[in-house]
Amino acid sequence: MTSHDTNKLLAGKVALVTGAGRGLGRAFAEKLAALGADVAIHGMRENGPAEYGEGTTLTAVAVEIGRGVRSQRVLGDLTKGEDIARVIAETEAALGPIDILVHNAGGDIAAGGGKPDPNDAVNIKEADVRAVLERNLLSTILTCQAVARGMMERRRGRIVTLGSVAAFKGRTQGSIYAVSKAGVTHYTRCLADQLRPYDVAVNCIAPGDTRTGRFLGTRAVDPDRMVETGTLDRIATVDEVARVVEFFAGPMGAFVSGQVLRIDGGGQCWPG
Repeated sequence: MTSHDTNKLLAGKVALVTGAGRGLGRAFAEKLAALGADVAIHGMRENGPAEYGEGTTLTAVAVEIGRGVRSQRVLGDLTKGEDIARVIAETEAALGPIDILVHNAGGDIAAGGGKPDPNDAVNIKEADVRAVLERNLLSTILTCQAVARGMMERRRGRIVTLGSVAAFKGRTQGSIYAVSKAGVTHYTRCLADQLRPYDVAVNCIAPGDTRTGRFLGTRAVDPDRMVETGTLDRIATVDEVARVVEFFAGPMGAFVSGQVLRIDGGGQCWPG
């Protein structure tokens, strides 16, 4: 196999990456495009990439990622079934049937934007409970359902969901976010079990702290954890997380399904 073939392991495949305008989602889309996949770049807002200084518009991100492959910008609220159906229809009309879904959209975000305040298990507002659960767990279920039906018909596909290390430990702050990601983790296992006969592998990645624009822009960060070598007790780069999507979406992940992989440098060394 030539180096060119190795670099284009996903040539001819179509990927939909949700929440792809910035941060990890953009890194996932860039990784899949670099491997030769045509990529649909989903976002909830056209100007979302500018919110933490990681870009300008979703359209511009799609153009940049589409250099060398086909790309398509798709907008939609993935807590709504009709928007999901439209996102899938626009993706498939432009690029073809979806072979790879990376459902990255989510976040610990309140009903009115920003982080919930208060954000603990007892005092978080009902509107924020619903917003966090819908943005993370409901969007995962609804989006995976809609994409999985086509994969089942074609008897091929890969689905990667986005969990979090928050799912595996009780915590006072960010509680509902942690609960939503625990739900994503188990929904992934349930979906993987159902899709086994259809040759569709379904896995979840669970990052720890990762140096995205939103992460760095919403909290104080210990500069000692911003190193990139010499210790695993540090904040991950987005590429270190994106490499795992390459594994789950590519040939090496063909017989791996129903798994949840923490990407945290060993910060959680107990069973998931």
